[in-house]
Amino acid sequence: MALLLPEEQAFEAMLDGWRNQQLARRLAFSTVDSRLRMVRAFTTHADAFPWMWTPGMVDEWMTDLRAVRNLRRSTLRGYQLAVKLLCHYLTGPANAWPAECEQRFGAHPVQVVHEWNAAVHVQDAEGDPARRAFTREELQGLFDHADEEVARIRAAGRKGWLAAFRGATLFKVAYAYGLRRNEVRMLDVADFGRNPHAAEFGEYGVCYVRHGKAMKGSPPKPRSVLTVWPWVVEVLTEWAETMLPAFDRNGGPALWPTERAERLSLGAINRRIGPP
Repeated sequence: MALLLPEEQAFEAMLDGWRNQQLARRLAFSTVDSRLRMVRAFTTHADAFPWMWTPGMVDEWMTDLRAVRNLRRSTLRGYQLAVKLLCHYLTGPANAWPAECEQRFGAHPVQVVHEWNAAVHVQDAEGDPARRAFTREELQGLFDHADEEVARIRAAGRKGWLAAFRGATLFKVAYAYGLRRNEVRMLDVADFGRNPHAAEFGEYGVCYVRHGKAMKGSPPKPRSVLTVWPWVVEVLTEWAETMLPAFDRNGGPALWPTERAERLSLGAINRRIGPP
């Protein structure tokens, strides 16, 4: 069948099929969409569709991303992996794309990311060595600043002091239990309990994290985090007993509700804390 825009339509059909395959493997929508954006970025840079890709195009793209945009090794590897996975999908034995492309365009997709032109993943931790944990003085200064913002907004008679208090408390809880942003965002009021070996913490001896980072194709991984800082018990008690009732939760379970009784969004947390 003749196509109106054969190259563009074939490319979109490839991406649609690849997207469906990844979703069938139960990968997160965010992961799939991110990979699709990376592949589109490579297609734009190479100015060629997959059946015309070559390893040299990948090398030029990586050089641009590293030398011009100064992307980190882990980011570069993510871009390479997206292209590699698409090529693996297109050239698989159960896929008809090689024959289809050969018939329509006189060329077929090949794998363009290999061991000799891809970033090597040799260790689990690839963080910037220039980054370090806060000292106690720096951490106290950060907490004090968050509290001072609440006092400043409230003293000025402006709206938003309760939201600022919520943000300061959320930040302290996230630090105290070592939680990722989405993990702390998804906490419910009921996600705390007693620790029989640390009765001094009362109802806040354990934090039950139900939305931990998932493995590929798996649901969120739950875990329990024991309370170790006495001050976080005071923070949680004040929030749950004094501040949380000020929100119209409409029966919702969220520990961090918005003024509209919805769960606080990840974007709102990023705007207050800063980019991840």
